[in-house]
Amino acid sequence: MTATAITPSFATALRRLYFVRAAFAVVWAVALIATAPLGGALLTALLVIYPLFDAGAVLWQMRAAGEARRARTSQWAGVVVSVLVALALGIASSLSVPAALAIWGVWAIGAGIPQLITAIRNRRTGGQVPQMLSGGISVFAGTAFLIQGLMGATAIAGVGGYAIVGAVFFLISAIRLGILAKKRA
Repeated sequence: MTATAITPSFATALRRLYFVRAAFAVVWAVALIATAPLGGALLTALLVIYPLFDAGAVLWQMRAAGEARRARTSQWAGVVVSVLVALALGIASSLSVPAALAIWGVWAIGAGIPQLITAIRNRRTGGQVPQMLSGGISVFAGTAFLIQGLMGATAIAGVGGYAIVGAVFFLISAIRLGILAKKRA
């Protein structure tokens, strides 16, 4: 990818998307933390919604990139993994919290790797260092969730904290893109 392939409109679209993703993650995390002890259908719905939103956001980002930046394999992998995990979470969370926690861990790993790769490829857009860090942290956090789930942990509210950390990284990226846009103008 060349520096000329990055358009100001893509950077602006990415900035908006990052703000939306940050806001969604905070609202979702608060709802999850508040309702996790109750379990049931609401917990299942919340667990399914997050990876579906993630898949939709990645698709929107690929669309915003336009023809000059065709979708990368890593982005498509992230979408497929998120949709499959949403289905698996719907089933697992109705069976047991440890199963849902383990699947969430697999998803965090499976979503973190493509996020890291995509952020590295988009680094010329600006504001991508937080996304690189977020992708890397997602892999480590996912491993912890997977291990906790396999060990039978029943506390799933920690994934809300994971979402808040992701929101902070999206917010930092959005702010950074805004600063870069002002410098370019």
